[in-house]
Amino acid sequence: MSLHRKAVLTLARRSILKGALFAVALASISMIGVGTSRAAGNVSILETGSSLLYPLFNLWVPVYTKSHPGVRITPQSTGSGTGIAQAIAGIVQIGASDAYMSPAQMKQKPLLNIPLCISMQMVNYNLPGLNQRHLKLSGPVLAGIYQGKIRYWDDAAIRGLNPGVNLPHHVIIPVHRSDGSGDTFIFTQYLAFSTPEWANSVSYGTTVSWPAVPGGLGAEGNPGMFTATQDNSYSIAYIGTSFENQIEHAELGIAMLKNRAGSFLLPSTRTADAAAAVMVAKTPKDERVSLIFAPGAESYPIINYEYALVSRNQPSPEMAAALRQFFTWAMSVRGGSSPRFMNAVHFVPLPAPIAKLTAAQIAEIR
Repeated sequence: MSLHRKAVLTLARRSILKGALFAVALASISMIGVGTSRAAGNVSILETGSSLLYPLFNLWVPVYTKSHPGVRITPQSTGSGTGIAQAIAGIVQIGASDAYMSPAQMKQKPLLNIPLCISMQMVNYNLPGLNQRHLKLSGPVLAGIYQGKIRYWDDAAIRGLNPGVNLPHHVIIPVHRSDGSGDTFIFTQYLAFSTPEWANSVSYGTTVSWPAVPGGLGAEGNPGMFTATQDNSYSIAYIGTSFENQIEHAELGIAMLKNRAGSFLLPSTRTADAAAAVMVAKTPKDERVSLIFAPGAESYPIINYEYALVSRNQPSPEMAAALRQFFTWAMSVRGGSSPRFMNAVHFVPLPAPIAKLTAAQIAEIR
């Protein structure tokens, strides 16, 4: 059983305490006429982008639209790169992304980058006989694997992190995203922030020039990453925690990752909360910030804000009201940020100070 599931009761208790804080954080929105579905009129909202955020939208939409019959929301899993591009182009009302928009993208169109929750990323592997062991891995070791410098599972660098584990002498199959991906953005940030050689060569982004590794595989979306890992023994991949249920059902491995302080941690509510708490004071008003490789002994190294990219200026008051109302509901611990939804995809609600910043951004939608 994962640490996420062990933390379900803890998250439920925390959500009760956070309820009052979220109410304060969202109070500024309550004055702008989003309290009833009638205020939104009959509108259709198209959302596209992050395959990590897609499972949460799939849970949210049926529940929300049932109580707001005048609003139709259509979610699509196309990857964060597409979500950003189509939001900039005005093709969709909501671009979903694990990555915040770059300064160059903001010059194209200065959209609101609105965090809705916090997600984590796993490093998973299909290692026969060892999938029940949480292998310890670090940024430099992962960089070596994805650069083709660490080719075998029993390489000295991996053995050094996992003394006593009988690792096989078998070629590693690294799997990466072939589409524009926020998951690639945050994974390569972890490699870049922890490994200067990676930072100076590959760097990070929603797309990167992956080093040519014999046997390496490309896959589209988190579903493709999961399938490629499941179908290929001795593979390794980076997959968002909204797919943890599938990972556990397939009995694939979940690595313990080395953080900035040198601790090896699993993704969990506790370790995500610890990392998020450290980064609260470093989050600017526009909330475009990396949470990767946060300091702190208990901070999981790959967490991020899940963003909705939205234009401040909407084509009609009805559309603006519909978006404000939906995001307000999504942020509420009595709505989209309740344990009912967060636990299902192994996400974490925003800390109250960040929820307040998000509320201020939502209020800018007109």
